[in-house]
Amino acid sequence: PIPRGVHGGHGFSWDPLLVDPYDMDQYNKMVSTLDTSKKKTPDEEALYVTTLKALSEAVSKIDITYHHLLLNNIFTIRIWYLQRDTLDAFLDLITRLAAVADQYLRECLQMLVNNFTPPLVQRNELPRWAVSRKKDIFFHLCESLKTISDTVPLAPRILRDIIDRSMPKLFDNKAKMVSFVECMLGLDTDRMGDLIGATLLAKVVDLLTELDVNITWEDIIQGEHNKGIFEMELEDLNEDEDGLGQAGTKVLFGGNACAEKLDSLMVVVCEHLKSCAERGYLDKEFDILKAIFRASVLRVHRSKFCQFIMFYACSLDPKICGLEFAFFLTEIFLNKEEDPISRMSAVSYVGSYLSRARFISADTVLAILKKIVDWCDEYCVLQNRGTTANPNHQIFYGACQAVMYVLCFRLRSIMDYPNLKAQLFQLSFGFILNHRLEPLKVCLPSIVNEFLRQAKDAGLFAASMYSAAEDAIESDLSRAFGGINRLDTFFPFDPYLLKESDRYIRPNFEFWSMVKTTYSNDKDDDDDELLDLDAPEMNVGSLDDHVEIDINSDDDELEYSMNKMSITPHHSFYHGMAADGGDAGLSMPARIRPSASPPS
Repeated sequence: PIPRGVHGGHGFSWDPLLVDPYDMDQYNKMVSTLDTSKKKTPDEEALYVTTLKALSEAVSKIDITYHHLLLNNIFTIRIWYLQRDTLDAFLDLITRLAAVADQYLRECLQMLVNNFTPPLVQRNELPRWAVSRKKDIFFHLCESLKTISDTVPLAPRILRDIIDRSMPKLFDNKAKMVSFVECMLGLDTDRMGDLIGATLLAKVVDLLTELDVNITWEDIIQGEHNKGIFEMELEDLNEDEDGLGQAGTKVLFGGNACAEKLDSLMVVVCEHLKSCAERGYLDKEFDILKAIFRASVLRVHRSKFCQFIMFYACSLDPKICGLEFAFFLTEIFLNKEEDPISRMSAVSYVGSYLSRARFISADTVLAILKKIVDWCDEYCVLQNRGTTANPNHQIFYGACQAVMYVLCFRLRSIMDYPNLKAQLFQLSFGFILNHRLEPLKVCLPSIVNEFLRQAKDAGLFAASMYSAAEDAIESDLSRAFGGINRLDTFFPFDPYLLKESDRYIRPNFEFWSMVKTTYSNDKDDDDDELLDLDAPEMNVGSLDDHVEIDINSDDDELEYSMNKMSITPHHSFYHGMAADGGDAGLSMPARIRPSASPPS
């Protein structure tokens, strides 16, 4: 029997008239048995298991008023130290305690969540025995939480609150972060996922984003401020194939705690998404991810890596997720009800995505380009009518740059299909690029130069257009140090620089060195300068042809926000030009740096 007594100050006193001395002695022994601070002999371990099983049958008799020490020993147990039989008996006790009406639900859930993180030793690393047991422990923790949630309807809501308060913080050690997130995502399955899956994923993405924005431009370029971004070759480092990209990453992020944590967490999230795909849950998970991306990532002006969870998810199911993400971004850009910053960011995202995702087909690329070009065409028509008060036209310039950027990667692949080529040649590039808004003077010169080179070779528009375009570039170069506010560049899916999680991205990522340009058979000297941007394959349904133009967006707000969002330092192009005195800076980037502009 579990004796009851009366509370007495800091401890408990027992009324001798109510409690038999033998029962009191047995209770004290039971409390001592549940003390895990001392190593147990085999006989003591067997008694431990027996005690836990007995308590499981008497949970309704346990009272926090009289049995505080007993409950304290239960709720402070670290299950990582328990042997298998003991672990099973203990978790059975916990699931039964949680079901006691209005008593121990929160304490039981908190104890299980506390065990998401294994014991840590020197240098905040997991001991080897914990590593070997991690998968089994996580499985049992998740099963216990699912059992409690099935038994107690209130449990998922309380669990969400506990996980929210227990989430790792920015400066927690990597081992704690990885273990907690790995176990937490184990709950995102079946009915449990339906109940709290969206919350779990949102918390993880928030953590990824927080780590991401704390990796600064200086962390990435490490003293290379004076080099033009187009001179920086990070992909081909003369390493062997197995180490490709990893050595460069090691140099970039050696000793950077946030990058190392983010890298490890990206591995965990990618493994989770892979598991969802294998179990047939990816479509539901992707719908949740889209909503989270829209709310938490799209407008983040310093995001460099966390957006790649969308890229990887799309690569797992190109025909559904891959296509859906491209349309999703396009619709945000076209929707005049969206705020200007979201629209500008969305068109940058879709341009970078279509360029880099190898799994997106040429017909998909062309269908989306048509929507963007049609919007640009209608925007230009409205300008001719004098129906706008916007002085900067940032969304228009962003759309033009995205179109040219995609065609730098994908023009050749579109031209390889006669039917797609015919559709491409029907688009109004000449009208848009020769418009008085002069997008060729505002967009990034390296992209304009490469686009015009390929377009000229392909005969994309009239010959007279090229002369005017070249004059525009020359004029722009001559005023590189003033006069024109150059369009800030944002390429969200620039080459991925995290070494461990790179293996999930690289197989489906198009580097510039892989691109077949329209002039790729020329074999001239300029080809040696082009090393590192690219594109993909899939199938697209028809898009709604209706394009809405919003000509009254607040460009001042947009320009300020996009300046912060810029990933390319304003001075890198100019300094490169000033230093070289030539046009080396006009070749396509070997690897455009995925970062925010450094502080001025």
